[in-house]
Amino acid sequence: MPLDPLNEQLNPKRAAHLLRRATFGGSKIQIDTVGAMNSSAAVDMLFDTVLPQPAPPIDLKTGAEWVYSGFQDGVNDNTFVLVDYFLQWFLGQMMSPGMTGNTALQHAARERLVYFLHTHFTTIESKVNNVRSLYFQNQLYRLFATNNSVLPSGVSLNFKSLTVKISIDNAMIRLLDGDTNVKGGVNGVNENYARELFELYSIGRGLEGAALPPDLEQGDYLVYKESDVRQAAYTLSGWETAMPLEGVFDPLATEQTVFGFDPETLLPRGKVKGSKENASQHDNTVKVFSNRLGGASVTPDATLMPNGNPTEESAIDEISQLIDIIYSQPETARNICRRIYRFFVWAPHTDAEAAVVENTIDDMVATFVANDYKLVPVVKQLLKSKHFYEAIDADPVNDANFGAIIKSPIDLTLGTLKFFDIAVPAMEQDPDEFYRLTSAIRTTIGKDRQGMNFFEPFDVAGYEAYHQYPIYHRAWITPNTLGHRYDFVRGVVNGIDNVEGNGVVFNTLDLRQFVQTHFNGQAADAKLLVRTLADYLLPFSKNLTFEDADDDTNSSLSSQRLNWFLLKMFDGILTEPEWADYWNNRPDEYADIRRALQNLLNAMLQTPEYQLS
Repeated sequence: MPLDPLNEQLNPKRAAHLLRRATFGGSKIQIDTVGAMNSSAAVDMLFDTVLPQPAPPIDLKTGAEWVYSGFQDGVNDNTFVLVDYFLQWFLGQMMSPGMTGNTALQHAARERLVYFLHTHFTTIESKVNNVRSLYFQNQLYRLFATNNSVLPSGVSLNFKSLTVKISIDNAMIRLLDGDTNVKGGVNGVNENYARELFELYSIGRGLEGAALPPDLEQGDYLVYKESDVRQAAYTLSGWETAMPLEGVFDPLATEQTVFGFDPETLLPRGKVKGSKENASQHDNTVKVFSNRLGGASVTPDATLMPNGNPTEESAIDEISQLIDIIYSQPETARNICRRIYRFFVWAPHTDAEAAVVENTIDDMVATFVANDYKLVPVVKQLLKSKHFYEAIDADPVNDANFGAIIKSPIDLTLGTLKFFDIAVPAMEQDPDEFYRLTSAIRTTIGKDRQGMNFFEPFDVAGYEAYHQYPIYHRAWITPNTLGHRYDFVRGVVNGIDNVEGNGVVFNTLDLRQFVQTHFNGQAADAKLLVRTLADYLLPFSKNLTFEDADDDTNSSLSSQRLNWFLLKMFDGILTEPEWADYWNNRPDEYADIRRALQNLLNAMLQTPEYQLS
């Protein structure tokens, strides 16, 4: 399936689909705004605007940031609380705090890319154990989650250059033991990061589910060999973290004595062991790679070593050479594009399914390479395509990509809040409420509820849903997590009548007022209201009918399903004619109207269909 552009006006169904995948969902007004655009204009609007960087998280104890100024014992809150603030701050950015309209959508689209990069180059907070390192890694991703071509410093903002920079990022060095990777060590070089660089972050191990040829020698993975991992480890040797919790980090300072510093991004990074002029623990030999990588070599640049010793500059140059070698292999772009496809479209669960989409991956790879490995152009191509909207043929219910992904806890929670206009305020304007709401979000998605241990994936491969063949996103659903998903929906929908007291209170949603504001033209006709809400809330909403006689393969949901929603809506409270009378003529019957709406939304959202994106 080639990635031909849709070139049609979207509608609420398609716009809701786009915003679920490209942002974290949208409000009714935002969905309508995007639905009035064509796919090209909508996607350009989301990704082409240059946005300011968000203000860093603040410590409620001091009312000020600490990631630049540094932690001060006895002044700042304890470091465990500061970690909480950072994690909640990142979740808050996904909610576009204090923003409305297209600005909110553009901010959320950027944060979606930041989140994608977090799932790709993952991290584990308890292993890194440094909240400043986590914050600056997050900022590094944000810098590359843009459609800009280059930084003011001239560095290209692409996946390839990000791979160089993440290789000496403080959080990554700590996560994968880069600070123990030294030349001539007792146990040899530490290969942890080098191994994951190949397997997880770049070239991969081929098509998911496809077995390697049986005649391969041990240690040959068809696209690279075990010996290449060791040569890469030599190339990456001699670095350590340089991000103390204390001390001021000034990105404009001319001399950085404590922190590692990247003059291109103006962000901290690791530094070489020894000194900048003598990277004493770096292996300075020529590294020769296998035939799988074309027999290429990494050679220290003598012009960067005026005293004959490896320097920080020469060590970085070697890493750049290594990444050039890896990216020169066609399989690297293909593997990264598969990751992008799984994140934004769907995840094939068998080798046969994976093979079907390989021609789509071909188009993505061509765009990725032609645009110098930049992320945004290939994402935009994908989100503009007929393939993404399943508009390739005339089949009215061939929406294989609608509802093809189980929502992550983040997507379910944030998308629900956004649709019902439950907003997070700007941190600078109301920090207490900002952290109250983001704490509630973090609790709701957490491992003991919806099953996401945010910034604590099980292992260095990251969250299972984004990498674990063949289950992928199915990992989000267990009987326990599904129950908590339904509990969350109930708590939001019941709003001002929520008396469960589960300790997570988002807002006092009044469904009567919400429907009157957004669906007043459809509300009196209960069947029309159900069909209209389905367009915005459920991925399956084509050709809906309540009549059994008309219920055939042209309907995305069965008539029995729709009538069940209607039955639950009234549930002994009202009849359908009474509902129309109440809505049109008896607004004083507020409680019954609100209760019927709560019944309806609970019935529609506590369903398998609503768990799908």
